[in-house]
Amino acid sequence: MEQHIVKISSIHKVTHDVLQIVTEKPRHYTFSPGQATEISINKDGWKDKRNPFTFTCLPNKDYLEFNIKTYPSHKGLTNQLLQLKKDDELILHDVFGAIAYKGEGVFIAGGAGVTPFIAIFRYLQSKNEIGNNKLIFANKTKADIILEAEFKEMLGDNFINILSDEKVDGYANGQITEEFIKANSGGLNKIFYLCGPPPMMDAVEKYLANLQIKESSIVKEAF
Repeated sequence: MEQHIVKISSIHKVTHDVLQIVTEKPRHYTFSPGQATEISINKDGWKDKRNPFTFTCLPNKDYLEFNIKTYPSHKGLTNQLLQLKKDDELILHDVFGAIAYKGEGVFIAGGAGVTPFIAIFRYLQSKNEIGNNKLIFANKTKADIILEAEFKEMLGDNFINILSDEKVDGYANGQITEEFIKANSGGLNKIFYLCGPPPMMDAVEKYLANLQIKESSIVKEAF
């Protein structure tokens, strides 16, 4: 089991409950856009507590970046991350992850489930290959949308938001439904990428089955 101790270079909030943490990058440390690692904190009492987080930077950068949703009420690792500052240390473990880009399609994310897609879209943009990829992003409120301005810039009208707990002009309201997927996919003969909380994933997979999307056209990762 590989482990790397890295120092935090910067840490700040990008939304009210999402931390962006940038760290050193170990030599010869490699990953693909969409992959993740388990992270623990190099402090007494926290070294053995680890959570999986997705790399949100490009693999060719000389640093690592994570956008991490925090849950202060859980009193767990993400709450502890809120106490950290520059030069504190994290422990990185093995790289893993099932989400990889397989071609143009529709990305469907719920909340922090968007994190594997951040590196994928940044990678595609770096190669001028964003194409007609779409992102359907479900959140509770507008304030919960991670990296909204960046996604809007990358995807334009192909960045489709739906908010369950708030009505805002220009944003769909409610839950993702079968009809919503059909109306916003620009056709169903494409690849569907899914990542989000298990109840959302279960529902979306049922909708895709009803729409006769083959399992081989679905790339998914639960969190």
